[in-house]
Amino acid sequence: MTAAPSPSRFATLAEGVGTSVFGIAETVGGMGLLLGRILARLFPPRLDYPELRRNLYKMSVKSVPIVIITALFTGAIMVIQAAPIVKRLGAEGLVGWAAGFGTLREIAPLLTALMISGRVGANNTAELGTMVVTEQIDALRALAIDPIAFLILPRFIGITVTLFMMTLYADALALLGAAYSSKALIGVEPTAFLHGLTGGLLGFADVANGLVKSVVFGLVIALASCHFGLTTTGGAPGVGKSVNATVVASAAGIFVLDYFVSFLLG
Repeated sequence: MTAAPSPSRFATLAEGVGTSVFGIAETVGGMGLLLGRILARLFPPRLDYPELRRNLYKMSVKSVPIVIITALFTGAIMVIQAAPIVKRLGAEGLVGWAAGFGTLREIAPLLTALMISGRVGANNTAELGTMVVTEQIDALRALAIDPIAFLILPRFIGITVTLFMMTLYADALALLGAAYSSKALIGVEPTAFLHGLTGGLLGFADVANGLVKSVVFGLVIALASCHFGLTTTGGAPGVGKSVNATVVASAAGIFVLDYFVSFLLG
């Protein structure tokens, strides 16, 4: 008897691509269904307010130190990148605009979202995944407590609000770091930096652009972390896999949506 021919390399590649596409579609569909269930509890609001306050403190207040460090050095890095060109052209008065434009519209919301995804999103998935594998979610249902209203909706709101507020802090702190880095690196006084920042080249639309992105990124992180947490299987190893999937999906979603939001807002 002759052995069955092995599948061609093309067939193997096509199978892998198809599996990946179906996996992505399943994940996006699951997140969409979860969003619908969340919105059904949000209008009218049915959530546990003490749980919301607890999550806001855990997610927002405890994220401030890492956001401060990230934002200050982000502003300083923007000045380091702009300094050679500014000095070469003798355009020290534009350093405020050069640092502020990229920071407010892109860098601050993007880096803040990635930090919150790693700190808050991963932690949220781990907590929910542990509750699932230890059957605490089933216990809530047995007690006639809606897990979406009690657990998911407060975390969904908490992550979205956290990212919006942390982006505001990051914007201000990044500009502060950029202003004093300009003084140290190229001798531009903070008042001159502020004049270049507010001299008409930047406006509220640039700030709003970054804040809109922060809300979109917050929705992605919240949905990904809650979805993968609730779909955890396989005990402790499954929790680790869910956390890893959350970080990957959140980062990919952030960059993809960043492109589309930037395209739409201009």
